[in-house]
Amino acid sequence: MRRAFWLPVVFVTLVAVSHAQAADAPHVKGLWLTTDYPSLAAQAGQPTTLQLKLQNYGLPPERVALSVADVPAGWKAAILGNGLPVTAAMPATNDNVPLTLRIDVPANAGPGTDELVLHARGAGASATLPIDITIGQNLPPQLSIKTDLPSLRGTPTTSFKYTFHVQNDSDKDATVKLVADAPPGFQTSFTESYGTQQLSSIPIAAGKSKDLQVQVQPPDNIKAGDYPVTVHASADGAAASTRLEMQITGQPKLSLSGQGGRLSASAEAGKATAISLVVRNDGSAPAQDIHFSGSPPSDWKVDFKPDSIPALVPNQKATVQALLTPSDKALAGDYMTTFDADGKGAATSADFRITVETSTLWGVIGIAVIAIALLIAVGAVARFGRR
Repeated sequence: MRRAFWLPVVFVTLVAVSHAQAADAPHVKGLWLTTDYPSLAAQAGQPTTLQLKLQNYGLPPERVALSVADVPAGWKAAILGNGLPVTAAMPATNDNVPLTLRIDVPANAGPGTDELVLHARGAGASATLPIDITIGQNLPPQLSIKTDLPSLRGTPTTSFKYTFHVQNDSDKDATVKLVADAPPGFQTSFTESYGTQQLSSIPIAAGKSKDLQVQVQPPDNIKAGDYPVTVHASADGAAASTRLEMQITGQPKLSLSGQGGRLSASAEAGKATAISLVVRNDGSAPAQDIHFSGSPPSDWKVDFKPDSIPALVPNQKATVQALLTPSDKALAGDYMTTFDADGKGAATSADFRITVETSTLWGVIGIAVIAIALLIAVGAVARFGRR
C-alpha cells in the first residue's frame, strides 16, 4: 500500500529481542518473524536484500508456509533460504531459521514508501512482519581513506609498507582506482593487505570497505630526510586521499678496489709487496670503525697500514696499503686473494688476482746448473771420443 509522503533519506531504529533474552523469559512462546531493519531505503532499478529470522519459541517443530503480500505492481519479492527461493521453513523448538527477503524495484518506480507484509503460517501458529520500503534519492558518490600508521622510519634499503582502508560510502558498488604520488626515483605498488598480487584498481561494494597496502621502495642513494607519499583513491566522481610520511635515516655503503679500479697486482715469492687499496663511502651516513682484513692463500701473509679507519663521511675515500707476502715456496702463477673492509652497518670485499714471480737469483742458479751440466757432457764426449 503506497503512502503519499516522500523521504529522500531514511533513518532506522529498532530494538530486537535476541534468542538469549527470550531464553531468559520462559513465558515467551510462539512463532515470530524478526529483522533488525523493518524499514529501509531502496533505489529504483536496483535489487535490495533484507535479512530475516523465523523464530520458534517453545513450540514443536512444524512446517511453516512463507509468503509476501501487498507487493506493488511491477515489483518482485522473494524469500530466500541459503541463497535459493523457498516457500516454507521448519525451525526447531527454541531455534530459528535465517532467511533473506529479496526485492527488485523497477527502474521507473517513483519516490515514496510502500509497505510489504511477510506471512509465516503453521498448523498451530502464525506470524506477520510489515516491511516499509522507501524509494528516494540516490546518495552522492563518496570515498574515504584511513591509515593505521601514516609515518614510518627506516633506511634507504627499507621497503616501507603502509596499511590503509578505503570505504565506499555511496549506495552503489564502485571500482576504485589507486594512485600514489611519490618523490622521483621511488617505486610504489598496491596490494590487498592479505595478498601479494599487485593492483591498480579494486571493486568495493556499496557501504563496504577494503583493507589495502601500499609498498614504497626508496632509491639506494637517497639522502637522509623526511619524504612524503600521497595515496589517492577515485571512482565515479568521488575522490579521497591520505598523506604518508617516510623518515629515512642515513646508511653507509662501502666500496673497495685498487688504485684506478684495478683488481690485480704482481708479487714475488717470499717478499712483501705493497698493494694500494681505495675504500670509499658511497652511502648517505658516516661509516664508523672500519677494519681491514684479508684471505690470502695458505702460508701467505697480509698486513694493513693502517689496519683501521675511525670514520668515513659520505662520498669520502681513503687509501690503505696492504702488505702481501707470498709463501717463499709459491710457484710462479696467478692466485686469488680477498681483501675485506668491515664497518658498523656496512661491509665490502674485493677479490684480487695476484701474479707471483719467482726470484731472479733462482733463475741465475738454474742457468748455472744447466751450463755446468753441458760442460760436463762436452768434456766427457771429448775425452772418450779420442779412444
